[in-house]
Order: sequence, then structure tokens, then C-alpha cells
Amino acid sequence: MTGPSYPAARDVAPKVHDHFSRHLAEALARGEGLLAAVPDMRSIETMVDAAFWASLRREESYIPRISLAYMTPDQTEYPFIFEHPLPIDAASLVKLAPAVERPGIHLGVSGANGELVVWGAAHAIPPLCLVIEVAAPGLLVVKHHRGEEAAKFVNVAVLEGDQIKMVDQQASTLPDCPSLLASLLGFESPGAWVNSLNLLVQLAVSMRAHGRGGSLLVVPAATQAWLNSMVQPISYTVSPAFAQLAELARDKPDASRRRFWQDAIGRAVDSIAGLTAVDGATVMTTQYEVLAFGAKIARRKGSPQVEQVTMTEPIQGGSATLVLPTQLGGTRHLSAVQFVHDQRDAVALIASQDGRFTVFAWSECEEMVHAHRVEALLL
Repeated sequence: MTGPSYPAARDVAPKVHDHFSRHLAEALARGEGLLAAVPDMRSIETMVDAAFWASLRREESYIPRISLAYMTPDQTEYPFIFEHPLPIDAASLVKLAPAVERPGIHLGVSGANGELVVWGAAHAIPPLCLVIEVAAPGLLVVKHHRGEEAAKFVNVAVLEGDQIKMVDQQASTLPDCPSLLASLLGFESPGAWVNSLNLLVQLAVSMRAHGRGGSLLVVPAATQAWLNSMVQPISYTVSPAFAQLAELARDKPDASRRRFWQDAIGRAVDSIAGLTAVDGATVMTTQYEVLAFGAKIARRKGSPQVEQVTMTEPIQGGSATLVLPTQLGGTRHLSAVQFVHDQRDAVALIASQDGRFTVFAWSECEEMVHAHRVEALLL
């Protein structure tokens, strides 16, 4: 290849290179080791270009799902190494796609004799390893690993056709930023990549994955004020509260039990996310205890109907806009807006069937409901 034929590849390469260079320097300054190297801009262009054109092809009518990781075989345990490395082009990637489409498998990419090649595949990748994932035809996500196996990757950029969205890493420093958004951005604390396991992030990812749309209301523990915003009787109350995830969150497993603990958390998260597919809202406390599902939201007695909402997306160059609640979505979004307006210490997580995901929280600074569009962080 003499140059990328996908224009966005060249446009995004300097921005991605700058991101990884800055955070690698910061990680080294903190004394972190075993970090992945930063590819040069030319390598980033080539990887993005090949992934994009591969995403538009078909292999026996199947859409390819590919994850490219810039790393060398010595940076992972049990690398799967090809005797003859393959060129990094769309044709090669599409042929390999059926073997590596399962989650957690990455095609390893590195330089050889001045050219990029696919040397094999890996399950484990080092922190700050650049990953380019084919999410759908024409839809790529540039991300990196936090360093912990069970943690959500940190999204750096989303490319959809000729549109480039660079994630605004400074969004977490804004006033009233929900902790969920800070964790999705991956920079809520200097060591967050390695040490955090945010359960709301996992719930959001699982809710979006089931594809049916859903509502999760997170309310303060030890209060029943949220009942004032519900149609009575609630279809499915849970008594006693489902506390498996709460108990797992309090657990502090040693190294010998950690894998079992992570698997148990994954099952509990998927169980709760599955409840959100039922018509109505699932209600969970801030301590991760499930109180009800299939609940119908109603405007609290004496409360006015919400007329405006602030909406933002954590994307560079974006700005806050005032919108009507009806512009955000259907009944699920309207009821969530009203609920957060009436229960201002609660947060609502709303997944749409089309993949959109919105976090609603009350903003003390703006004195209104703030809608945070975060699907770009969940891909």
C-alpha cells in the first residue's frame, strides 16, 4: 500500500498518535511498566484503512468482526503465531475474520522489514495497546485497554463513514459529570485503567448488547422516595431485594479467587441487564440491590412537566444544546427525563433499540435535567 485510500484514516492518525503518546508518557511517569509501544502515524493510517475496507466486505455473506491490536508476540501470554505473517489488507483480514470474531481475540499487528504485518492472534494485550475494532460496516472504534481483563476498554475515537468523533477526555472534569461517564471515559483517577471495576459501566454495556432497549433507574439506598414517581401497583417488585451484585461488589477476592469473582459479577450484571428488556423500568439502588422491574414511571404529584433538557455528547468540538424532551426519543426517554427531574438524587440509564445510550442526571449548575449521550463510549 502506498497510502490510505480511506481519507478519514489520514485525518484521524495524528489525533490518535497524540492521544497515545501523551498517555504513554504519563503512564511512564507514574512508574507503570509492561506498556505497549505507540505506533507511528503511518502505521495508524494503514491499520484504519485496512479495517475500514474489510468492514465493507463479506465472507460467505457474514459481516466481518475484527479487532486489530498493535503489539508484538512477546507482549502477551500464549501468542498464536503464524509461520508466515500476513499482509495487513482488507482481503487478508476478511479471510481471517471467522477465526477471530469471538470477543477477546485480537489480531496482532507489528512492523516487519519496514512493513506492517499480521503476525497472529492474542487474547491478552498490554495496557495502552492501540486497538482498532470493526463494530459494523463502515463503523470503526479506536480504543485501548485499561490493563484489567474484566474492565471496559477506553474509547479514543469513533469513525463512521467520513465522520470522525474524537472522545473528549476532559468531559469528566466538567461540573455535574456523573461518575458513570467519568468511568466510561477511563480517566476518573490516575490509576483507573488498572484498578477500577465500575459496575454501572458493565451494566450499560450489557443493556446495550441485548438490543431490546431498556431503562435502569439508580436510586439512593435506604429511601422509598422513588415510589412517588411510580404507577401503583408495580408489576414486578422484588422482595427481598436481589442483592447478589451488591454482595459481590463488597467482596475483596484474593488472586486465587479473582477470576471466579469476575465471572460471577458478569453473570449477575447480565441477569440485571436482562430485566431491563421487560417493558417498564428496572429500579436498582446505589448499592446495586434490585428493587423492581417492569415499573411504569409517572409524574410526581404536584411536579411540573419537563419542557427543556440540556444535551451533550463527550466528543471534541461538541457543545451543550437545549432540546425538547421529545427530541431525545420515545416514551422511555420522556419518562426518564421526568423521573430524574422529580427524583433529583437519582440517575437514569436508557438504552435504545437502535444502539443509542443516554445517561440522565440532574445538573445543579444548570438547574435542569442533563442528558449525556454516551453510545460512542460503549461501542
